[in-house]
Amino acid sequence: MASQEPAGHNEDHHRNVSGGGLRAAVFGMSDGLVTNVSLILGVAGAHPGGPFVRLAGVAGLVAGAFSMAAGEFVSMRAQSELMLRELEVERVALKRSPTDERDELVAIYEGRGIHRQVAEQLVDEIMADPELALETHAREELGFDPRAIGSPIQASASSFVSFAVGAVLPLLPWLVGSGTAATVASIAIGGVTALVVGVLVGVMTGRSRWRTALRQLVVAAVAAAVTFGIGRAVGVGVGT
Repeated sequence: MASQEPAGHNEDHHRNVSGGGLRAAVFGMSDGLVTNVSLILGVAGAHPGGPFVRLAGVAGLVAGAFSMAAGEFVSMRAQSELMLRELEVERVALKRSPTDERDELVAIYEGRGIHRQVAEQLVDEIMADPELALETHAREELGFDPRAIGSPIQASASSFVSFAVGAVLPLLPWLVGSGTAATVASIAIGGVTALVVGVLVGVMTGRSRWRTALRQLVVAAVAAAVTFGIGRAVGVGVGT
């Protein structure tokens, strides 16, 4: 009798989180929100007037989005180039010294508790397929999956868009208003957005949604409170 799988089980439900795009989008939106709500409230705390706060918010959005995108592109490009270089070195080694590479893989599996005879049989089957052999050696020796190296352009674009989305939300009240009302609205929007981002992180990671939402809210609140206090102190100092 065939065994039944747990309800809701799906062998393909696992997400590919190593490609870079998803990670960049999550961090980008979170960083955009925390950065710009802190900047906006920090400037607003000095009471310089609505136009100055709007200018600071727009500048923070543009500069932050480009900075995030450029940083993500450079880091992902360097990482992917390093992986591709190591992959080529392994490809050459498999052609020049297949016996040595076979023995290395057998030793790895033996070290994990697989009987030598079984390990040798498994490795012989793997080595019969050059692409499978390269993929397996990359995972077992180099520690990465060559199919999941990731796209620097995708990661960069995700960072830019997600940072801009996170950064523009607390700026919206200042595009249509100013003063205390805009400040309160920015705080409210920032708080709600932080909770939403936290819930999304919880959904993607399988962690408690309330815990990740609360964590995101606390991080944003602390950063905003500190910069608001600094802005207010500097504003008072400049005013005196």
